Amino acid sequence: MKLSVGRRSLGHMSTTTTGRASDAAFLEATDPFRREILAHCYRMMGSHHDAEDLMQETYLRAWRGYAKFDRRASVRTWLHKIATNTCLTALQSRQRRPLPSGLGGDAFDPTDDLLQDHEVPWLEPFSGTVDEVSPGDDADPAYVVGARESIRLAFIAALQHLPERQRAVLILRDVLQWKAAEVADTIGVTTATVNSLLQRAREQLKHAAPREGSQEELDDAAKRELLARYVSAFERYDVDAIVELFTDKAIWEMPPFTGWYRGAESIGTLIRHNCPAEKEGDQIMLPTVANGQPAFGLYMREPDGIHRAFQLQVLDFDDAGRVAHVVAFFSNTIDDVFARFGLPPTPYDAPPRTTPSAYH
Repeated sequence: MKLSVGRRSLGHMSTTTTGRASDAAFLEATDPFRREILAHCYRMMGSHHDAEDLMQETYLRAWRGYAKFDRRASVRTWLHKIATNTCLTALQSRQRRPLPSGLGGDAFDPTDDLLQDHEVPWLEPFSGTVDEVSPGDDADPAYVVGARESIRLAFIAALQHLPERQRAVLILRDVLQWKAAEVADTIGVTTATVNSLLQRAREQLKHAAPREGSQEELDDAAKRELLARYVSAFERYDVDAIVELFTDKAIWEMPPFTGWYRGAESIGTLIRHNCPAEKEGDQIMLPTVANGQPAFGLYMREPDGIHRAFQLQVLDFDDAGRVAHVVAFFSNTIDDVFARFGLPPTPYDAPPRTTPSAYH
């Protein structure tokens, strides 16, 4: 008999009564934190795929060491310690995961040819709502807010600019709100080193993470109205209406395409020059959630008349309720990406649509 934690088998379970009881106790103790650990690994890695693998590795290591675990200690803290070190080891052999705007250089000309680079390990979106990756009701409210905000795409992209130890320290101190001594014990350094790493990480993040506004600053009605207008403009292929929804300094980027584009007019020009759509009805959008933010699966009508998965758009707003940033993810395995976000291969398989949610 094997103990299954997630998709990976954790070796052979004991067939003794005591062994089975221990395995059951492990699952009961650790299962509530699975999404939290996945989110923690994602913050560290910038990749949903890597995060899933490293979460499984974390649980495997935890299962092997559960017999020695002090039951009086915090299971959440213990799992985060294991996950942190598992990710730090993995990061030693991985490149950072940028968005196109994080590669350096000025915004691109929207009339230029689009260039793809599949050699770059691009940042990946994270599936799930904010509540799925937040701790339970017994957690510190400040921790809850930090956990939710810290899966947003802009923050994850900014973390990629930090060396791995700075990244780990900043997440443990500022997101999980651990004490410096706890962090020092976790990564095997002195408290003074932790404080130094944190100071450098915070300073670097000031330059790497421009503020784009918070969804919490818009009420539900404003969010729904903006999202409904956004969907309507795209599905009508009304580029002028699309442009009106963006700020003058809005950013549009589309990994694995290397270009990024700034400003509403530039975004409109990009769409006119490169979007395969030609008329109303060529595009259909279905709502989902990525990185705790509003997102849409965009389906494009192909020559055979069928709408198929085309791109996953992740949105951010400014405080006034306009679109400040869109990352439109393309992939050679876009059907798999859509499936991870609960989206069908074609929009005809989806339930009837209602007004887009406020993504709370």
